[in-house]
Amino acid sequence: MSPSPSQPPSGSLPSAANRHSALFTGMVLQQANMALMFLGKAPRPDTDQTTVDLEAASQFIDTLEMFEAKTQGNLTAAEAGLLRETLMTLRITFVEVAESNPAPPPPPTTGSAPTPDAPAASDRPPNTPDAAADAPAEDRKKFVKRY
Repeated sequence: MSPSPSQPPSGSLPSAANRHSALFTGMVLQQANMALMFLGKAPRPDTDQTTVDLEAASQFIDTLEMFEAKTQGNLTAAEAGLLRETLMTLRITFVEVAESNPAPPPPPTTGSAPTPDAPAASDRPPNTPDAAADAPAEDRKKFVKRY
C-alpha cells in the first residue's frame, strides 16, 4: 500500500528538533526585522516609508534579551550564536540611531506663562509640595535605554 498523496513519505518529515530550530530562527529574525524597521533601517510595509521609534525598537530588543536569558543552556550552538550576534547588531544599531536622531522637541505647553511677580516652578525648592505639579513637561527628563 502506498502513502496517500496528501501525506509525504515518513523519511521526508523533519525531526521535531529541526522544526523547533527553524521556528526559533524564524522568531529571532522576525523580532530583529521589527526592531530594524523601528530603527529606520527597513521600510514599514504599510507606508513603504522609514520611521524611527526608539521605544518600539527597544521593546523588540528587550524581548530578544528575555529569550536569551530564558533559553540559556537550552539552545544549540548555532541558535545561541544567532541570538547573540543578532542582539549585538541590534544594540549597535540602536546606539547609532539614538545618537544620530536627537529627541524631538516637546510640544508647547498650553497654559499661562508665569507672571513676573510669581516664582517659576524651577525657582522653588524641590521639597515644596506643588513644585513637582507645576514643573513644565519639558523640564522632565525622558530616559531611553541605551545599549
